[in-house]
Amino acid sequence: MQTVQKSSKKAWAKAFQKPATEFPLTPLSIIEGEIPPSLNGTLYRNGPGRLERGGISVGHWFDGDGAILAVHFKGDNASAIYRYVQTEGFKEETKAGKLLYGNYGMTAPGAVWNQWFKPIKNAANTSVLALPDKLLALWEGGNPHKLDLQNLDTLGKDNLEKLDDGMGYSAHPKVDSETGEIFNFGVSPGLNSILNVYKSDATGKILKKTAHQLDGVPLLHDFVLAGGYLIFFIPPVRLNLLLPAMGLSCFSDSLEWQPKLGTQILVIDRETLDIVSRSETEPWFQWHFSNGFIDDSGAVIVDIASYEDFQTNQFLKEVPTGETHTTSKSKLARVILNPQTGKVSNIETLFDRHCEFPIVPQKNVGKYSRYTYLSTVKEGTDISKEILNSIACFDHQTNTITEANFGENLYPSEPIFANGSILTVVYNGNSESSELWIFDADRLNESPVCKLSLPSVIPPGFHGNWKDG
Repeated sequence: MQTVQKSSKKAWAKAFQKPATEFPLTPLSIIEGEIPPSLNGTLYRNGPGRLERGGISVGHWFDGDGAILAVHFKGDNASAIYRYVQTEGFKEETKAGKLLYGNYGMTAPGAVWNQWFKPIKNAANTSVLALPDKLLALWEGGNPHKLDLQNLDTLGKDNLEKLDDGMGYSAHPKVDSETGEIFNFGVSPGLNSILNVYKSDATGKILKKTAHQLDGVPLLHDFVLAGGYLIFFIPPVRLNLLLPAMGLSCFSDSLEWQPKLGTQILVIDRETLDIVSRSETEPWFQWHFSNGFIDDSGAVIVDIASYEDFQTNQFLKEVPTGETHTTSKSKLARVILNPQTGKVSNIETLFDRHCEFPIVPQKNVGKYSRYTYLSTVKEGTDISKEILNSIACFDHQTNTITEANFGENLYPSEPIFANGSILTVVYNGNSESSELWIFDADRLNESPVCKLSLPSVIPPGFHGNWKDG
């Protein structure tokens, strides 16, 4: 008698089994509840929609082709559209029917010498920035791509008037809601890499940029706007540049955890973009910050989803396979430092459960925010085998957590704050479908005020943006 081997894969794995299916602008049906009248605008989300070509899988979650979801709200109606970003690499691989390029977690197919002449593909898959007249699809290894805000037509790369071709523009720009100014950065790798810092107006046009030398080639994904400062925490991860340069290894596999380097801190003046202070503190790794602000004493307060090591990269590499086994735990931590010296005076844990994608309402970016919203895991979750499966709100005034209630096999994406609501795209592993859930931001532990059905599966992805109007 033949024994049938039961799959050890979790329900979320089904969302990655096949490339996501685009759909045209489609009215969304309401599963339950009503759309809040305050929602008048558009939710944009980005993430890898295609993780294979010709039966060959990409090497890392970060390698998938970017696909944008736009959900337009007007009155009591919502409609959505989902499209791949038409990068040059995407179009070439679509025509060829196979993978042609290397990326963060994979080398280009073919002989080693082939790597020397072929650039990595701009996957445009990490985040979005909604500007007055265009949407930017962001991927930190190169220029952003601009898209039409309504129909998501890809209009080509955008250099924002000051980016050289191929110059990085990170997936985490910070927007000052009062001035409209946009701050961002990009890293140019080399024996000693360069941190390029940008200040733009509300249209995205870069008005000023500066370049600061860094030690080696670090992995730098995010930063913080805190009052009059831009704060960079450079974790002790360094790229062995020789390996990818010779085509012997991809970037991901050439990154080395070097805790003896500590976490380097760079404080930059937001007006001049000059360095105010450099310092060093204990080692940790972070992908994302929640927020930063200056307290009454003049100290800078920074909240971070921090990890003790770099195992998170291995876990994320395993995600596209549908089966993870690496334990990688983060926590929400608070760092207090003197901006003039960069010296850290205190580090404390705010929330000790694994969490990611912490955000504050856009109006509070760079200022004190009572609430931080984040993705997390339900109590008792085996984080070596499950992806994020809950969202929560941390109240900094009462030091308490309020958590949404999700059933089994439901996987919400990063929470997005929009006019008093929290929006999250949910993969339903029970029905193998995707839904948009809308919560009252002040009552996250109550049932969603509305659930909307999406026309096709939106694989769990990375970051989103809300645009009013």
